[in-house]
Amino acid sequence: MLWCTACQASLGWESLAAEGQTRCSRCGATLEISVFPALFRPMAAGRVGEAIQSDQESACFYHPRRQAVVPCESCGRFLCSLCDVDFNGRHVCAPCLESARGQGALPNLETRRTRHDLIAMAVAIYPIVPFVFPTLFTAPVALYLAARALRAPGSLVHRTKVRCILAMLLATAQIVIWALIINLIVTETRTGG
Repeated sequence: MLWCTACQASLGWESLAAEGQTRCSRCGATLEISVFPALFRPMAAGRVGEAIQSDQESACFYHPRRQAVVPCESCGRFLCSLCDVDFNGRHVCAPCLESARGQGALPNLETRRTRHDLIAMAVAIYPIVPFVFPTLFTAPVALYLAARALRAPGSLVHRTKVRCILAMLLATAQIVIWALIINLIVTETRTGG
């Protein structure tokens, strides 16, 4: 779950329980650990679809033996607590949510993420392969994209800082090489050689 930042050794649950400073058992490095309080909170029980008790109760459209608790605000089908999807305060069923997503009717539903770390790496590497000249322009862009990716907020999509740092190093090396080439050209032009 957690790894030592110095030696990458796995830290146990006891290090999480001792919030604050702790030492790595492998390398002895001092680590500062802050744990979100909900990690130790007992998990609340999930909602269970209640069985129908009498003929007077409405049944779920998808689970005929479960009691309906709310109608879908899009299609009107009765839904049990298992089928109810609460999306921005609206109660909808899964097929209506999927249909609205497919039609682009839900701009707040995030289904994709831009991988800025991969873009920065591509902008730093791709120009090197076929041509060298584009690196004069793409290296600063790669630096910008990598810096932006490092400052991006947390994401559910896995990304690594290693790619960003590697892209920044490659782009910086390209800029340094271009600066040396331009300096060499200017020096040769001035000396007339």
